[in-house]
Amino acid sequence: MAEENEPKEVVPGNNRILLCYFLVVVVLGLVAVAILIRAFNTAFVEKAIWEKVAEKQKRPNRLILPGRGNIYSADGKLMATSVPRYYLYIDFGADCYKNPSKKWNSRDTLLKSKRDGLDSLSIYLSRKLKNRTPGGYKDYLVRGLKSGSRQFPLYEGKVSYSDYKEIKKYPFMRLGRFRSGFYAKEMVQRQKPFGTLASRTIGDIYGEIEASGTTKGKNGLELQYDSLLRGQAGLSSVRRVGGGWTNVVELEPTDGLDIRTTIDISIQDITEKSLIDKLKEIDAESGTAVVMDVKTGEIKAITNMGRIREGVYGETKNHAVADETEPGSTFKVASIMVALEDGVCTPNDTVDVGNGIYMYKGARMTDHNMNHGGYGRISVAQSIWYSSNIGVAKTILKGYSNNPTKFVEGLYRVGMNADLRLEIPGAGRSKIRRPDDSTRYWSKTTLPWMSFGYETQVPPIYTLTFFNAIANDGKMVRPMFTKEIMHNGKTVESFSTEVIKSSICSSRTLSLIKEMLVNVVEQGTGKAVHSDIIPIAGKTGTAQIASGGVYRTSGHQVSFCGYFPADHPKYSAIVVIRRPRIGYPSGGTMSGAVVKAIAEKVYASHMSFDVRDMEVDSLAVKVPSVKGGNLKAVEDVLDELDIDTDTDSLETKWVFASDNQDEKKVDLKDVTIREGLVPRVTGMGARDAVYLLEKVGLRVSLAGAGRVVSQSILPGQRIVKGQTILLTLR
Repeated sequence: MAEENEPKEVVPGNNRILLCYFLVVVVLGLVAVAILIRAFNTAFVEKAIWEKVAEKQKRPNRLILPGRGNIYSADGKLMATSVPRYYLYIDFGADCYKNPSKKWNSRDTLLKSKRDGLDSLSIYLSRKLKNRTPGGYKDYLVRGLKSGSRQFPLYEGKVSYSDYKEIKKYPFMRLGRFRSGFYAKEMVQRQKPFGTLASRTIGDIYGEIEASGTTKGKNGLELQYDSLLRGQAGLSSVRRVGGGWTNVVELEPTDGLDIRTTIDISIQDITEKSLIDKLKEIDAESGTAVVMDVKTGEIKAITNMGRIREGVYGETKNHAVADETEPGSTFKVASIMVALEDGVCTPNDTVDVGNGIYMYKGARMTDHNMNHGGYGRISVAQSIWYSSNIGVAKTILKGYSNNPTKFVEGLYRVGMNADLRLEIPGAGRSKIRRPDDSTRYWSKTTLPWMSFGYETQVPPIYTLTFFNAIANDGKMVRPMFTKEIMHNGKTVESFSTEVIKSSICSSRTLSLIKEMLVNVVEQGTGKAVHSDIIPIAGKTGTAQIASGGVYRTSGHQVSFCGYFPADHPKYSAIVVIRRPRIGYPSGGTMSGAVVKAIAEKVYASHMSFDVRDMEVDSLAVKVPSVKGGNLKAVEDVLDELDIDTDTDSLETKWVFASDNQDEKKVDLKDVTIREGLVPRVTGMGARDAVYLLEKVGLRVSLAGAGRVVSQSILPGQRIVKGQTILLTLR
C-alpha cells in the first residue's frame, strides 16, 4: 500500500516540445528573412519606383521670403522697413474658362450666378478699392473676360496683405484660383516712416522679388549694404500626410541685418525744412544741404531737393555726393591756404584789384562789385572777406605763374583731391587738373580761373570735408553715413572715425584761415549769415553754371560752407542752391541764410555747454537765501551746494540765517527756545515753523506760501495753551 501511494516519475514528451520550438524559430526566421528581402528590394531594386511615389506625395519646394533688414537713424528711429504688397490679377485664359463641356464652367458662374456672379463681385470691389463704380467694374471685368488675358489686372495699384486676404473672400474670388482664376503677385515695398527725410541717402529697392527670393537695393545705402540687408530665402514644401496636405519648412529663412545710420532725425528735419523754405522763396531749381559732426565726421543731415513742379520740391538726385560741379568762391579758401603755406603771401600783403575788371591773357576777369567801382587796393585777407576773384587770382599768379604744378600739388596736399571712399554708390570725385595731364587741356588762363573755383569739379561733400577739417583743428576725417550693423538688436559691426589727413596745414596757417572765415561773416560777403544767437564762420560762393561751354545763359549756383559755433566748432554745414529765379544770386543771402537758420535751430535744440565755462552773470545770486529751520536739514543742503558755514558754536538744533552774508559763507544763528515763551519762526519754512509752534502747545494757521515773514504772536510772549497763531508766508 505504501508503494502505491508514492508519486510516479513523469517523463516529458521531449520530441513534441522540441518540435514546437523548432517550428516557432523557423517561422520567425522566415518572417525576418522576408522583411530583409522586402527592404532590400524596396531600397535597391524598386528604388526609382518608390521615389516617384514619394514625389507625388509632395509639391515642389517654395521659397520662404526673408525679411529685409531695417535702416535706423542714429537715435534708433525707424527710417526704412519692408512691407509686402500685392498686384491682383485674373487668369481669364485658364482651363476653367476655356472648356464649357466640363462640369464646372467659370464663365457661366461669373455671368449668371446670383451669389458668386459679376454683380455681387463688382459691388464688393467698388466699395473696397474705390477706383470704379459697381457698373464700371462690371463693364471692366466683362472686357477682361472677352479678352481672354492670362494676366488681367483686377486693380491697377498695389494692396496690403490684409486687403488681399479680404478680397480673396469676395463673391467669385472665394471659389479659389482653379475655379476663379484669381491670383496675386507679391512685391516688397520699402516704407519710410519719415517720408522724404534723407530719402536719397537711405536709397530705394526694386520692388520685384528675384529668383533667389530676395529683394535688391537700387541706390543709396540700400544698394551699398544690399548683401547684408537682403538676407537669405528659406525653403518649404507641401506634403501629403494622412490624406491631407501640410506645409513643411525644410530650410528656415535668414532675415537681413539692420543698419544704424549717423542721421539725426531732428537735425535732418530742421535742415530739410530750412532748405525748402528758401527754395520756395527764391524759386530755385534745386538745393542741397549737409550737416556734419566736426569731430567724428558723422553726417547728421543730408537733403537734396529738386523742383518737381511749381512750388513743390522733393528728393530727386543725391547732388551732395554725385555732382561734380565748379564750386565757385568757396574754393578760394583752399587757394589762399596753399599760398600761405608756401610763403607766397601773408594776410596783410596788399593787392590792387582796381575797379573790379581785370584782363588777363585776353580773358576778362571780374569782381562781383565791378558796377560799384571795385575794391581798389585790399589785403589778401580782405580778398577772402570780400570774395574778390581778382585779389585771389593775382595772389596765386604772383606765386605760381611760372610753376602751376606746385599750386596744384599744394591743393592735393591740403586734401582737396583726397579719396573720401564714400558709402553712397555713384558718388563723384574731385577733379583738379594738372598742367602735365595730357588727357585734360591746360590753358593760359586755367591757373587764375582755377584759383577762384572754376575749371575744377568738386562735389559739395568734398568741399564740406575740407571746411570740416579747418573746424577740426586741421584734422580731415572721412564722412560717415553708417554707425553700426546690427542683428536682432545686437551689434555685429561698428564703424569708427577714420582720419584721412592728420593735418591739412600748419597751425599758424590754420589760425589765419579761421580768422578770415570769421571776418567773412562779420565784415564781408557773409554778413547775412551773422547771428546774434550763435557765432558762425564760413565762406560764400557764387558761380555761373556752364552749359555746352557757355556760362552767361545757364544761371548761377550759390553756396555757403562753414561751421558753428565759430569759437568751439561742433557742426560744419554746406548749402548749395542752383538756378534761383527770384532775387540777385548770392551765396550769403541765399545759401548763407539757410545755414544760419540751421545753426540757430540746432543750437536751440541740440547744443549743450559746460556752465563752468560760461561768463559769470553779474546779477546772479552767488549764495542762496537760506530758510531757517532744522539744523541738520540746513547743513545737508549747504554741504550739497558746497557752501561753508560754522555750526560748532550753535547750541540748539533750530537755526535761522543771519542777514550778514558774504559770497562764500552762510552765517547761522540759534533760535532761542525758552520754556513757556513763543519762539521766533520768521525766516523758516512752513513745515519747520508749524512743527516748532505746535510742539510748544500753539495752534497754527497759515496764509500765503513760501517762508514765514510775520507771526501774529510776537516772539518772547507768554504761551497760552491752545491759542491760535497766524503765520504769514511769502
